[in-house]
Amino acid sequence: MPRKTTVPLPPVSRLLATVGENVRLARKRRGFSATVVAARAGMSRPTLAAVERGDPRVTLGALANVLHTLGLEKDLSLLGRDDELGRKLQDLNLPHERRPPRT
Repeated sequence: MPRKTTVPLPPVSRLLATVGENVRLARKRRGFSATVVAARAGMSRPTLAAVERGDPRVTLGALANVLHTLGLEKDLSLLGRDDELGRKLQDLNLPHERRPPRT
């Protein structure tokens, strides 16, 4: 039975395409061919091409292997790091110390 995948929303599709393009540009800046990067990342050239297209069916592990091959694996740790909205929501729920009434 084939696995079901979700269809990404349009903004997510655009973001994935941008990530793929960034990976492709990083590979080209380093002067690596697609064949070399695919081999070092342990994948086929069509899978690397899917990563560089931002195909939503590509696994996070495949993307991580390509980033590692390019020396960019630390970029993954930046995902969700600066959660500005989450911090604001958390701060709203922090207990507030109340001053005793003035006498």
